[in-house]
Amino acid sequence: MRYNFADGGNGTLKIAFFSFTGRGDGLKSRLWDYFLSTGREIFDLPQGAGLKEQAAAAFAGADAIFFICAAGIAVRTIAPFVRSKVTDPAVIVADEAGKWMIPLLGGHIGGGNELAREVAAFLGGEAVITTATDINGVFAVDLWAKSQNLAISSMERAKKVSARLIAGEEVTLRSDYPVEGTPPRGVLYRSGAASSGFEIIVSMRRGAEDGFLRLIPRHVYVGIGCRKGASERDIAEAFDETLEFLELDGRCVAGIASIDVKDSEAGLLSFCEERGISSVFFGAAELRAVKGCFSGSDFVAETVGVDNVCERAAVLASGNGELIGRKTARRGVTTAVAVKKADLRF
Repeated sequence: MRYNFADGGNGTLKIAFFSFTGRGDGLKSRLWDYFLSTGREIFDLPQGAGLKEQAAAAFAGADAIFFICAAGIAVRTIAPFVRSKVTDPAVIVADEAGKWMIPLLGGHIGGGNELAREVAAFLGGEAVITTATDINGVFAVDLWAKSQNLAISSMERAKKVSARLIAGEEVTLRSDYPVEGTPPRGVLYRSGAASSGFEIIVSMRRGAEDGFLRLIPRHVYVGIGCRKGASERDIAEAFDETLEFLELDGRCVAGIASIDVKDSEAGLLSFCEERGISSVFFGAAELRAVKGCFSGSDFVAETVGVDNVCERAAVLASGNGELIGRKTARRGVTTAVAVKKADLRF
């Protein structure tokens, strides 16, 4: 599942460009230079391929796509590849003069509205925003989830929440964590436990989702240590059992962490690729420097140069967060869980 959120923390934004005239090429060059100057990357379209093949490649690998042409051309080009507002990249159409920026796809989750406004400001043009929550000036739950790094349990339920707000109704949001700031119009905020009477819940815990929208903070890091040659299956089972024991929703995991001698461990890398989870690897000296009380092992220290891998790696990856799951060993795999401070705000 893609949550690129424009510049949302999962790597540098990759942007693809399509233009079909000399004037369009000129605007593309201006935007190309602008995005490179702001730290974005240009997605390389396959050279020599036809438009259909290039569009397929852009949909698979780019975070945002700019079409500098008539809107009809863009719509016909992307039509075969549109799948879901969660996974599709942002698609923006610009006219050759740079006067209008129109997000066609990914206005909120893909960051298309933000990019359209940014480019319009750069060119002195205007962004044409058509998403209902924006034009009605109400709380956009998917956009808020983006800004707070929250996974969305159901886009259908998110649409129902937006529909209620657009209709002038109120929704109640309950959060396991404090949310700073003033709730937006139409949102009633409740903190702490509650058994009923809410439409949105912010929580990392597993649980039934009957009738409400769950937003899951992606703040958990799982530290993993493993024997040489540990299988993907053993790692997956240890990972899943750890989250189940802690009653954590798997969508709360922001990444896994380990020691750098494991950065080419086939089973671990295959597990991360299969689950779509990012990984980070630290040197022994970095792990030894982590402060805290950890489950030390002389054997591990002699083998890799630090007395504990999984607990220290989890804490370090979480920005010295709280260790909520200590070292557990299963089938040659050790796991530990840390969570960074949930800093949420309206």
